[in-house]
Amino acid sequence: MVIKPKVRGFICTNAHPAGCAESVKRQIQYVQNKGNISNPAKNVLVIGCSTGYGLASRITAAFGGSAKTLGVCFEKEPSERKTGTAGWYNTAAFHTEANKTGLYAKTLNGDAFSHQLKAEVIETIKRDLGSIDLIVYSLASPRRTDPDTGQAYLSSLKPIGQSYTSKTFDTNKEVVHEVNLDPASEDDINNTVKVMGGEDWELWLKALNQAGVLAKGCRTTAYTYIGKELTWPIYGHATIGKAKEDLDRAARQLNQNYQDTGLRAFVTSLKAVVTQASSAIPVMPLYISLMYQVMKDEGCHEGVIEQIYALFNEQLLAENPVLDEADRIRMDGVETNDHIQSKIKAIWPEVTTENFPELGDYQGYHEDFLRLFGFAFDNVNYDEDISPLADW
Repeated sequence: MVIKPKVRGFICTNAHPAGCAESVKRQIQYVQNKGNISNPAKNVLVIGCSTGYGLASRITAAFGGSAKTLGVCFEKEPSERKTGTAGWYNTAAFHTEANKTGLYAKTLNGDAFSHQLKAEVIETIKRDLGSIDLIVYSLASPRRTDPDTGQAYLSSLKPIGQSYTSKTFDTNKEVVHEVNLDPASEDDINNTVKVMGGEDWELWLKALNQAGVLAKGCRTTAYTYIGKELTWPIYGHATIGKAKEDLDRAARQLNQNYQDTGLRAFVTSLKAVVTQASSAIPVMPLYISLMYQVMKDEGCHEGVIEQIYALFNEQLLAENPVLDEADRIRMDGVETNDHIQSKIKAIWPEVTTENFPELGDYQGYHEDFLRLFGFAFDNVNYDEDISPLADW
């Protein structure tokens, strides 16, 4: 079939296998050009391995450190008439490239929140790897079913305390307009923490420890985004922010619970980038477009793979990572510094639908969005009749 992007609002309902493969190859090439990372981990588990920062983590560990990687994801496979998800094609491409160089790569597809999948991961580690010395937790799901009670929880994107009005960019209608969001209820907050907080991260470490598959001195990190004043009302100080605070709590608890194993747990704050998750958050498409423009003008823009390579090479695997006052690793320092933020703040009140193309980098934002699904690569023939089938 000929596969063209089918965009509905902030999602793309299909994906291109060759384009996703190109995305993976480019990230691998970046890592290989940068060279081997310092103090590489040998056996790496990436929970949420198929897109975004999780995929970049797997690529960096494997192609920057020759690590054996075990991935966990929840992706939809293709059929002869319908494409699979981008994460499915990304994973297939990663396996293809890993196999070419003789790197161990295995991926388990299913509900990462379930006890069953945790058990399957442990069985695979025992059979193939023996133990794990790095665990990356990079899930971004809007829904979670508690594995003990069976109760399903849905996260929400709401401010806390009072309603919030701000500008946003409607990616469907392509207009800048005001958005008003009602404040979250206590249930909204609690449900969001249940889905996006640290509880499942803790359950993973508990299961792995009880099974005896944590290597001595194992490292683990969960990814977060903190942001600054422009995004705090809908992110840092909102329902998502409460969930992210719970990641900090979980990191402290993990360090306390498993100190006898030498485990070190960190929350890592990364810069804002275009992801399937960020595209759905009000305000973020506008903020990211303006931030992209400012950082590109300043010559300091970074994408996903650049952030993760630097994290692995300079911080996460170092003997003594540099931590902030909350004991987090911060890779977002360029985005959040006063110079960059002051430039974004100066543009923010002036931006309108008419001047947005000049003030913001929506072209770059939209290209990054399409590339999440394997589109907008100049060396991929999108008029070609291609099979949607792919496997790992």
